[in-house]
Amino acid sequence: MSSPDFAKLGAVYPRYLNAIVLHGLATAQAVGMGPTDLYAVGTLSFYGRMTSGELAAKTGLTTGATTRLIDRLEERGLVRRVPDPTDRRRVLVEAVEAEAIELDTVLAPARERLAEVFASCSPDEIAFLTDHFERAAPAFHEAIETIRDAR
Repeated sequence: MSSPDFAKLGAVYPRYLNAIVLHGLATAQAVGMGPTDLYAVGTLSFYGRMTSGELAAKTGLTTGATTRLIDRLEERGLVRRVPDPTDRRRVLVEAVEAEAIELDTVLAPARERLAEVFASCSPDEIAFLTDHFERAAPAFHEAIETIRDAR
C-alpha cells in the first residue's frame, strides 16, 4: 500500500472547502437570503428547536443580532417561536417547513452533479466518505469554538 499524498490533499482540500462556501453563498442569494439567515434555518432543521441564546452560540452572532435574525426568518414564515414545554418562561425557536425559499430547486444542480460523482464510487468508498463526513463535521465545530474563544 502506498503512503498518502498529503501534499495533494493539502492542495485539493482548500479548493473543495472554498467551493462549498461559494455554493452556500450562491444558494443563499438564489433564495433571497443572507448566508447567515440560511445557515440559521439549516441549523434549526438539523438540531431541532432551541433557544435564541443557543442559536446565537451556534451562529456566532450576538443575542441582539440573533433576535433580529429570528424576526426576519419569522416574518418570512421560515421559523416560529414556541413556548418551551418544560419551562413556560422560555421561548424556543424552530424551523418551519416552507416552500417559500424553494431550496430543493436551488440545490438540485449540485445534488445531480454529486450524484454522478458518488455513482462512480464503490460501496467501500461511500462508507469511507460517510465516516469522514461524520467525523469531520464535529472537528470543524470544535475548530469554530477554538477560533471564537481566541477572539
